[in-house]
Amino acid sequence: MHDSHNIEFACRTWSLRATDLNQGIVYGQETDETRMHPLLATRFDYDAVFGTVLNRMVIQAVCGHPLTVYGAGHQIRGMLDIRDTVECIRLAVEHPAEPGEFRVFNQFTEEFSVRAIAELIRDAYPGPVRIANIDNPRIEAADHYYHAAHSRLIDLGLEPHLLSDTLIGSLFAIADRYKGRADPSLFRPSVQWTATSNRVGPGGVATHAA
Repeated sequence: MHDSHNIEFACRTWSLRATDLNQGIVYGQETDETRMHPLLATRFDYDAVFGTVLNRMVIQAVCGHPLTVYGAGHQIRGMLDIRDTVECIRLAVEHPAEPGEFRVFNQFTEEFSVRAIAELIRDAYPGPVRIANIDNPRIEAADHYYHAAHSRLIDLGLEPHLLSDTLIGSLFAIADRYKGRADPSLFRPSVQWTATSNRVGPGGVATHAA
């Protein structure tokens, strides 16, 4: 937010133009371009720090691990397909703000609760999957109002790829292909927001110092 305020101030002061993209949770691993060659493959983060909740639960299901839901899972999250992430940036660049204008685009296409995401993964996976509610390591309300507007990119021409069993199935296939590289120790939350210190563990991922 401090960055946004500084950018808005610069726009007013020097007639700059800026678009602030408030990006939701990105899921998926492939675009039309990355499918052209294996060396173009994108990252597939699944840890509790950099991984997205949907990616994490996909690989948990593939590895036979319970899907970890923080608290009751009522937290609402805005989400979008990785292909739409790229498209949103293109649309923002090709339709710039006016001189002196600072604008904010909420970059997501759908809203889901964390519990609903877990149930989607469980129902789509071709095998037994268990959902495990664990203590929430974050400081956030268990229930909260969330209904952010996200129409401005649609108005510019975004045609969203909405979450479906077909896409989730493709993620299962990718995760299964590389599950031998997965580190199950990274599935569970490693940073406790109420802790005064967290140490860095394997792979540069922070772990709570008990």
